[in-house]
This record gives sequence, C-alpha cells and structure tokens, in this order.
Amino acid sequence: MRFTKHGIAILAAAMLLSCPVHAQNLVSIDASAVASSPQPVAAVLGSSRTPSGDVLAANSQYLTLNGKPWLPVMGEFHFSRYPEAEWEQEILKMKAAGVNVVSTYIIWIHHEQVEGVFEWSGQRNLREFTQLCAKHQMYVYPRIGPWAHAEVRNGGLPDWVLKNSPVRQDDPTYLREVQSFFSQIAVQLHGLLWKDGGPVIGIQIENEYRTSGSGKGDEHIRTLKKMAIDDGLDVPLYTVTGWDGAAVPLDAVLPVFGGYPDAPWESSSSRLPPNEVYAFRFGNRVASSMGAIGGNGQSGATIYRGTPFFTAEVGDGIQDTYFRRPVLNADDIAAMVPVMLGSGVNLLGYYMFHGGRNPEGGAITLQESQRTGYPTDVPVKSYDFQAPLGEFGQQRESLRKLKLIHYFLNDFGGSLAPMAPHAPSVVPADPSDASVPRVAARTFGDSGFVFFNNYVRGLQMPARSGFQVELKLPAAAVRVPAAPITLPAGVYGIWPVNLSLGDIHLHYATAQLFKRVVSESRTYYFFFTIPGVQPEFTFDHSMRPVGIPSTVEQQLTADALVLRPRAGVETVLHLNRDVSVVVMPQAEAEQVWKLDDPALLLRTSAEVFSDGPHWTLLSTGDSHFRFGIFGTHSTPLPENVHVHPMPSTGIFSEYRVDLPAIHPVVKVVSIRPAAPRAPWQMGPSVAWRPKSIPLAPEDAEFATAAEWRLEVADLHATRAVSDVFLRINYQGDVARLSGHGLLDDNFWNGQPWAVGLREIGQAWRSKQTFRLSILPLPQSYPMYLENAASFRFRQGRALALESVQIIPQYRFVLTASARN
Repeated sequence: MRFTKHGIAILAAAMLLSCPVHAQNLVSIDASAVASSPQPVAAVLGSSRTPSGDVLAANSQYLTLNGKPWLPVMGEFHFSRYPEAEWEQEILKMKAAGVNVVSTYIIWIHHEQVEGVFEWSGQRNLREFTQLCAKHQMYVYPRIGPWAHAEVRNGGLPDWVLKNSPVRQDDPTYLREVQSFFSQIAVQLHGLLWKDGGPVIGIQIENEYRTSGSGKGDEHIRTLKKMAIDDGLDVPLYTVTGWDGAAVPLDAVLPVFGGYPDAPWESSSSRLPPNEVYAFRFGNRVASSMGAIGGNGQSGATIYRGTPFFTAEVGDGIQDTYFRRPVLNADDIAAMVPVMLGSGVNLLGYYMFHGGRNPEGGAITLQESQRTGYPTDVPVKSYDFQAPLGEFGQQRESLRKLKLIHYFLNDFGGSLAPMAPHAPSVVPADPSDASVPRVAARTFGDSGFVFFNNYVRGLQMPARSGFQVELKLPAAAVRVPAAPITLPAGVYGIWPVNLSLGDIHLHYATAQLFKRVVSESRTYYFFFTIPGVQPEFTFDHSMRPVGIPSTVEQQLTADALVLRPRAGVETVLHLNRDVSVVVMPQAEAEQVWKLDDPALLLRTSAEVFSDGPHWTLLSTGDSHFRFGIFGTHSTPLPENVHVHPMPSTGIFSEYRVDLPAIHPVVKVVSIRPAAPRAPWQMGPSVAWRPKSIPLAPEDAEFATAAEWRLEVADLHATRAVSDVFLRINYQGDVARLSGHGLLDDNFWNGQPWAVGLREIGQAWRSKQTFRLSILPLPQSYPMYLENAASFRFRQGRALALESVQIIPQYRFVLTASARN
C-alpha cells in the first residue's frame, strides 16, 4: 500500500481540526525543509574496501556500508582487564545485546611496563581478542592512544616514558617510543584490518587532547596519525575525542563525543545539578557534563559542520572514585539514548559496556591515583564501572533496557541514519528546566521518528497533560498522537511517523518499535508499550486487518483506522497476509533476546547469548528456567537436561527447565576488629579543580582495618554451574578481598559487592579461603556518597559485615532451528 502527499495532507488536516489545542504541552517541530544531501568529509581517511569488495565509508552525515546508510552500536570492553579464557563468552554477551562494534583501549602500560619488554600474551593478547571478535562477526575499534586515560596509571603511559622526555607532543624521543608501540600494535593486527578482510574498521588516536603550541595540538594529532599509517594501521576511519577543547584537525580525523549521567571527577561533595545528557543537543555536540574535562563553548555544531555526529563515550555506567560515589539506576542510563539519537547521533558508542579488573602490575599498581599525578583515586583492582555487563560479566538491568534500542538500530538504523534532527520551537532554558517538554524529531521527507524524554536523574519531572507533537512535514503538519495525552513523569521513548511496514503504511504509533522478524514468509514488527501511555496505531482508513483480537479497540473514520491494543498484555495484530504487529508490555519486551538465527527470538528472564545454533541461558541464584521461543514449532534440543513444554498463551512457545540446585556454604570468622583510623590526607589541587579532595587509603592503612576469614566449601560444581558469586553486603569506607594477593576491592556505594569466583581462578576447589578487610567510615567524612542515608553509625563510625552469600549461576545450552 503506497501513500501520497495528498493522503497525508487529508489525514493531517482532519487530525488538526478534530483535536483541541493544549498549548502548554503542544510541541511544535518544523521539519518541512528539504534535507541537505550528505557531502564528502574533509578528512583523508584510509582504505575502505575489503578484498571481497565490501566498502565502509563516512560522509558528512553518517556511515555507509556497501553504499547503504549504517548506524552501528559500539561498546567498550578492555581485553587487558579481563581473563582471556572468558573473552569469547563476553563478546557473545555483547553481541546478544545488539552491540556491533567492540571498542577497546590498547593500554600502553599494560604491554610495555618495562622499556623494550613487550607483553602480548594471556589477557594482553590483542591479536587473539581481535580474532575472537572476527569469529563472531563483531567489528573492532582499537583506541591506540598513546595516552588513553581509562582511569589507568599515567593515563596509560609507562613510568619510564614519563622519565625520558616531554610527552603528548612532537618530541623526538617521545615519538620514537610511540612509534615502537604503534609498530607492535600493527604486528598484532596484521591481516586483521578491514582492508585485509578483517574486523578492524577504525582507529582512535590520543584522547581528551587539547594541548596547543609548536609540535602540539592539531600538528601532533596529524603526526600520530601518520605514524600509525606508516606502521601499517591503514583503516577506513580515524577519530579523536571532540570534548575538552580538543585538537581536531578536520583534514585528518573525525571527532567523536559523549556524556555521562554524573561526574565523579568533580570537587563537589554534594549532589550535582541536573545533567545535560538528558536534554537534546541541538546547537552543541559537547555537554559540559563531561565535567572538568568538559564543554568549552567552542564545540558547537557549527565548528564540526561537515562531519557526522559520532559518539564513543555515552556513559552507560560510571566509575566510582574515592571522593565521589554516585550510583546509577537503569533509567539514569537508558533515558540518555533517545536523547542522543534524537540529537542526530549516527554512531552510538558506549563507555564502558563491559567492566573489568586491572591486571597485575608487579611492583606498581595500575590504577589512576592522585599520588601518581592524576585528579582522582579509583579502586586498585575493580573497574566495574556499573556497566551493563559488570567486572565479572554479571548482567545489569540497564542492559535489558538498552538492548531494545540496539535491536531497533540493528534492524532500522539504516532508515534512521539519513534522517536530519529537528528542534522544537521552544526548548528548555537549561538542564534544570522541567517546565518545557523535551522532544526532538528526525525526518527524511515525510517519514521520521519523534524522540521524547520526561526523565532526568535527580530532577522530579512533571506528568504533562495535553501532550502532543505537531510535526510539520513537507506534505503537511501531523499531530502525534491525534488526540492529546498525559505523558507520565519518568518516561522516555521513540515513536515512528509515516513508517512503511512492508506494504502497510503506519501513520504513527505511540508504542516503541524494537524488532523485525521474518518467519514463514510473514514479517512481524515488534513494539513495546511505554508505561502509562495508551498504545495507538493509526493506518490508512482503507486498510482492513485480517486478524484483530477482541481486546483491541478499533476506530474507523473517513481518514484513518486507529487500533488501540489493551495496555499490559501481549497482542498480535495481523494486518494482512504478510505483515503482523506484535505489541508487548515493556517488561516483557526486555526479556526478548535476538539469536544468531534472525528468524528466531527467545524470551526469558535469564541471560542469553548464542553461538550459531547453540543458545546458552544463565540464571543467577535460580536453577529453574522459564523461556519462550518464537519462530519454530519444534521442541528445542537441550544438552543433558530435560525440557518441559508449558501452556502457551501467545506467539511464543513456552518451556521449562529445572536444574539441580547446589547450596554452597560460606563460614565467616572474625579475625580482628578495626583500630582507629588516621585523619584523611588531602590530595593536591589542580587548575580546573582548586579544591583538594581526600586521598584513597594506601596498603599500610589496611593494617588497621577490621578483618574476617571467609571459608567457602561444598560447591560441588557441575557443568550446570557457570559461576559462583560471592555477594558481600557491608557498611564501611573501603573493602578488600584477598587470597594469594589482592583479588578485588570496593569503594562502598551502598550496592551489594559481587565477586565472581570463577574469574579469580578458585571457583571449583573443594575449599577456598579468603580474607576480607573493611576500613570503617567515621561519621564525619569529606566525600560525596549518594547512598549515605543507608549508613548506620555506632560510636561515631559505620562498620558492619551485614551478610556474605554464595550465589551460584546456573547454565544450560539449547539448540533449535527456525520453522521456515
């Protein structure tokens, strides 16, 4: 079914005439202008063609893959902060979450801690990590520095480099050392670059770099790029970070951007004001929420005109520092993403998507610290980052919310990428302004998407009665939805406008599109409902569905057919013999997983990843699995377990698997109480943060910590147990877990501390012993602790070991094939 400008105009006029105006929340967006065509970028980039003829390129607006617009999802995962035996599983977890590109710092100090002695084995094996990504069709984006930051000692520069010469400039000694490092990277990646048919599609050079002067600034970036190319690192894309007053020579590189929900590097010991990452960026790609390294007022869209809006550091987590310990929830993270996409982002890059732990450093520790000249203190070992996948691969709620948007981009990003962003006629005055709805649109011709955000971390947003978006398109103005609604507080989302569902024209929907699946020659479009918003689908009035449940309200006018499924239940709308729409509550949609077979979906509260026909399900703490499969009539084949079919009420065939539970025991033995702590030492001030902040405690201070012995026994681990987590709830300042040396550490933030025993190499011993040390927190303290209200102070300090649990993670593997 085709639609015309005349048809859109008739429908739009009817909607405008039939709907009362609620001016306070009627958002007007003018998208009537003809979009400009993409132009070549000014940057001279690298080889874009593979031996098989695939072409990856960038224009002034978006990426193209084989000449078609491409909007990928990129997630950061540091291979050198994770055991190599676990890489493959974690890469598959990222892939299952809809990530296409793995970005990774190559942290110099992890590879050449001693001058001339390079280490590329074990968890530092860049080549093996890249090959594993290639095996699973994941692209790789190395960030080669040489300075990385990444909360690493010296920003990743080895100590000996700092002693030899000035750094981060065209000093001959420094450049000679960098050339040696780059040449080693090139050896590791030989044959794995895009031009060789490999997965490496780009290189990020330097990071947060704003130095100026002779041999610095743009000149230095050009030098580093030339050195990388001279060493053989010839790739389609070269980027640098665009914040921090950055040096961005546009003839050589493309800028990338980001933003974080909080700023743990700040000097304030109070909650920060509402953050810019929740407001659309119409005139500036850089938010001052990048904190002290942040917006400079010179990074507006005009400066980078002619370059696409790419991101590399959308903060889907945050690293707690000793001084500031914010705690993010899933909405704090997920609400940013419609804002970024609505602002025009055409590469969605996260930092970090997967946490990790710092490797051993021998005589030194490898974390950022004030004592080594950096502005913050982070844990010695833990780099969990509150990421969607934590430092031991544990999945967080944020991953389930983010993957719905990733799946949308996987299937529809090619349509979104050419769409230009448009601002409303009225926008919030500042990040704290809750009086104005936060809305944007992206359109191409008369098709597009409306993006809205009524959620801001730390700010109570109002419910917005009479909410409606008037979108002025080239053919006519359309109001979405047709009648005003009340937009609940705390919601965010994306609505399609004039979307083709095969031969069906969808005028708009007030549900969010997230997946397309072709099964038995029928195409299913999956939507989820936004809590508190009535799902409404409006089609051409001549469309006659072939199968609509009685629970769906139908309204047929002279101009449109409107279908309103009942909120809170799964509903299937068969629109014609070829096209169906599936509408799910958001909570159910968050349990849907894509698999390697594009004709299949799996729905379960368990964690899921697939490797070809093999699907692995993981469940932490519960040995009973429930799951549903869409796209096959046959019962899936399990490995060494029995699958029980269950009654099915929708389009998913339901099953149950019950694994034998294990009941490991941990014995907690008090060794010594804590002694009084010495007063805090304050660190040095820095130019952008003149206020001193306390230094994190050193090893010697833990001699005064309270200490317990943890004895873990009776694991009786089988193939059905994937991992065992030590879950520690405590009150205090800093905790450390030791075995043969320091295993992990934790700055208290009020969240349970989970340690995966498999990763630290001791999970399957019949008996294990750990030492737990906790420094107390005095009742008067100089830090910002977001969850401080949960402290219980006794005799002027907080110190308690509240519980220690052993939580098994169960696993089983299925195989199945699609029915078509």
